[in-house]
Amino acid sequence: MSSPSEKYAAFRSDQEHPAVKDFRALYDFELDEFQLRACAALEDGHQVLVAAPTGSGKTLVGEFAVHLALERGQKCFYTTPIKALSNQKYSNLVSRYGPDKVGLLTGDNSVNSEAPIVVMTTEVLRNMLYAGSSTLLGLSYVVMDEVHYLADRARGAVWEEVLIHLPDSVSVVSLSATVSNAEEFGDWLETVRGNTVVVLEEKRPVPLFQHVMVGKRLHDLFAGEAPTARVGAPAKPSKSGNPAKAAQADLKDLVNPQLVRIARDDNRIFRDDSRKPRRRRDLPRNRPSKTHFTPFRSDVVEELDAGALLPAIYFIFSRKGCEDAVVQCLRSGLRLTKPSERDEIKRVVAERTADLPDEDLGVLGYHDFAEALSRGIAAHHAGMLAAFKEVVEELFARGLIKVVFATETLALGINMPARTVVLEKLSKWNGEAHVDITPGEYTQLTGRAGRRGIDVEGHAVVLWQPGFDPRAVAGLASTRTYPLRSSFAPSYNMAVNLVRQVGRTRARDMLELSFAQFQSDQAVVGLARQVQRNTEALEGYKESIECHLGDFLEYAALRRRISDREASGSKRRKLDRRVEAQESIEKLKTGDIIRIPAGRSAGWALVLDPGMRSEREGPRPTVLTLDRTVRKLSMVDFPTPVEAIGTLRIPRKFNPRNPQQRRELAQVLRNRTDLLGEDGPPSRHRDVISHADDPELQEMRAQLRAHPCHGCSDREDHARWAERYFRLDRENRDVQRKIEQRTNTIARQFDRVCQVLDALHYLDGDKTTEAGDRLARIYTELDLVAAECLRQGIFDDLTVPELASCLAALVYESRSKDEPTSPRLPRGDVRDAIERMGSIWRELSALERDMRVDFLRSMDLNFCWPAFRWASGASLAEVLYESDLAAGDFVRWVKQLIDLTEQIADAAGATPLRATARAVVDQIRRGVISYASMVD
Repeated sequence: MSSPSEKYAAFRSDQEHPAVKDFRALYDFELDEFQLRACAALEDGHQVLVAAPTGSGKTLVGEFAVHLALERGQKCFYTTPIKALSNQKYSNLVSRYGPDKVGLLTGDNSVNSEAPIVVMTTEVLRNMLYAGSSTLLGLSYVVMDEVHYLADRARGAVWEEVLIHLPDSVSVVSLSATVSNAEEFGDWLETVRGNTVVVLEEKRPVPLFQHVMVGKRLHDLFAGEAPTARVGAPAKPSKSGNPAKAAQADLKDLVNPQLVRIARDDNRIFRDDSRKPRRRRDLPRNRPSKTHFTPFRSDVVEELDAGALLPAIYFIFSRKGCEDAVVQCLRSGLRLTKPSERDEIKRVVAERTADLPDEDLGVLGYHDFAEALSRGIAAHHAGMLAAFKEVVEELFARGLIKVVFATETLALGINMPARTVVLEKLSKWNGEAHVDITPGEYTQLTGRAGRRGIDVEGHAVVLWQPGFDPRAVAGLASTRTYPLRSSFAPSYNMAVNLVRQVGRTRARDMLELSFAQFQSDQAVVGLARQVQRNTEALEGYKESIECHLGDFLEYAALRRRISDREASGSKRRKLDRRVEAQESIEKLKTGDIIRIPAGRSAGWALVLDPGMRSEREGPRPTVLTLDRTVRKLSMVDFPTPVEAIGTLRIPRKFNPRNPQQRRELAQVLRNRTDLLGEDGPPSRHRDVISHADDPELQEMRAQLRAHPCHGCSDREDHARWAERYFRLDRENRDVQRKIEQRTNTIARQFDRVCQVLDALHYLDGDKTTEAGDRLARIYTELDLVAAECLRQGIFDDLTVPELASCLAALVYESRSKDEPTSPRLPRGDVRDAIERMGSIWRELSALERDMRVDFLRSMDLNFCWPAFRWASGASLAEVLYESDLAAGDFVRWVKQLIDLTEQIADAAGATPLRATARAVVDQIRRGVISYASMVD
């Protein structure tokens, strides 16, 4: 029961924040303290940043913004990073407020767009801001869900564009996952948006326990309580002052010692096995095999089921791996559902997929998909049809699906909490290489474990793999340093839109407000302090250098120039000597007798083969030494030039691998060299120039001896201080260069982008040209290529399938570098058009190099044929068979092709091309593409 003081505080809060009071009454549970703080700040007129763990309920603050807007008769936009999340949030809000008050805008769909509450993807809001859409009138609140997405390399800039360009009258609610620099992000929001309250919540709503599965046995990762299981416990302060070292020291004591022993024994056994074969009787009696340590996927699910740890999300960082896991579970006879659950699953699947064309069911793998669902097993990845993913999400949320094998894309915002999260591996393919997952990614993935209001505790399970290090896993589970880093960079489309709206100077100033520049400036603050400290120290050094006889800094600088001249002379002599040595080796011939100057083969030798010259290593002659050894020499053996002091005939049938022949030839060489003595005749190679032959060096030495300070009794003491002065001065100049490089970085990038646009006549001072206005309507990575193709009329005479094929080259990007480098292309005009597009891309890339920018990725032609066939009326089965694309990938790329085609139609104006582009959209938006307009 609450105390009187707590009751009074609640009463005062209700009086001061009546909207929060009404909002609380809508829920049958008590709001958390951080939710109340954020809602109260929003009602007080502040903007809010909420950073909280996955599953903590931060979206409730966004829903309060919706509640405020409706209560006050205002408008609220709720933005999300992905269409699936927009669809999910739309459904939630419709169920609460009704379809009349909620709209949806995702690029694919436009439902009730003038409603007081509109859910949309962030890109849609960015495009509305640039277009000056009338839908923005009356807008009072914008909720930016998953705002930490601004760190995304490909799309992150969109979030910053929105935050910078939203009118000041709009209050922004930013919802972020837990990041370690939330305060810094809040400071930036304060700079850009005005008064912003930062609400941090590090406490998980459900404690998370960490485990490792070795074979079929589940081990606790930590010896005691896991750090993630301490609900609300603050981190221990570091006694050493070094958090990283302290964390490592703590982990040594925290990690389950049994896991450490297993890891040590496992590594020792397999290391020994790799060195030499061992007899069976020599092996330890309880020696574990590799299969005992890494459990089968079906075994993992069975163990979780037996331990009442389902439902689970099982992360496998591979689409094929997810599909294979489902097949493995089916083949093992695994069944996780009751008869009543199976009946409900079949009903939902039939209902949600009723509109799918019957002829496409087979190629979509519908029957295997439905069978797996009926057993409580599913996959979830980007290659799946969106309709299938939505069925999985709905059934999992209802507790009917017990295990989902998923890629990491499932962790990005979709509301699918589980009791347990399994990580098969701690590394993933990032498109270029296999890399370890970061602490932030580990937290994001395992954050799904533990359903608020359902589970008392959540569980994270990592599977044992060869070379497993439990301390490294404990470090991932314990680390709380995952900062938010801006990926913002001005694009061509952004530049023309900004210049068209506010002019070049104002646009430049606005881009200086980006989070990227803010972070760069924050770093500059620390560097500036360092420069200030260094400058003060330099003044102190000057006092210690002062000499009563003259300017000692001038004298020290002269000494330094002499030293540098001597050092450079030595380097020059060394280089000259190396060049001379290399030239001397290249002159050697078979049968030459030489004396090797250095190395382990130093002494007399006979050249058996002069060797071929190598660009990297120089010549590599093969010789026979007096000790009967045949060696291949390198430049390391010749610090000085070598010359042949005679020749020796080598028998024609001499075999360097024959010991007897080597012995006989070495004896002949010894007899010959005994007459020459140890050192042989004097070398005819001249010595290179010495210090004494450098007139400029001699002149500086004379100036040094004539300087007044040369006779100072404290000269060497002054010189030591002067060396410190010069060293610190050099360091200070380096820091100042860093400051110059980091200051106005975004503005300088914008200037270079504008230079490209000026050269191509998209900009004319503070105005955009007709071509610039077309570019302002095209939102794609290859926006400038598309705009140039429009301007040069490349698309004008193409048919509907041909235009679809050409535009596909500007949309598609291969997931793997293994895709064909010479993909199949349609014959006729398409090939000519794509060749001209390639020429435009090459010309623009050359211009980018000249202007020192790099925005345009290469065109990818691997989707041109599938797009052509689909636009020509081919069936889904035919297109997928010919292209080897997953159904979900095909649908997603066609939808992106539709987006670009609609932009091209808009940019083309009242021309025949607009009609062709619209015909493309009509032709490719059919069958499975048009199914269920409410899905991604």
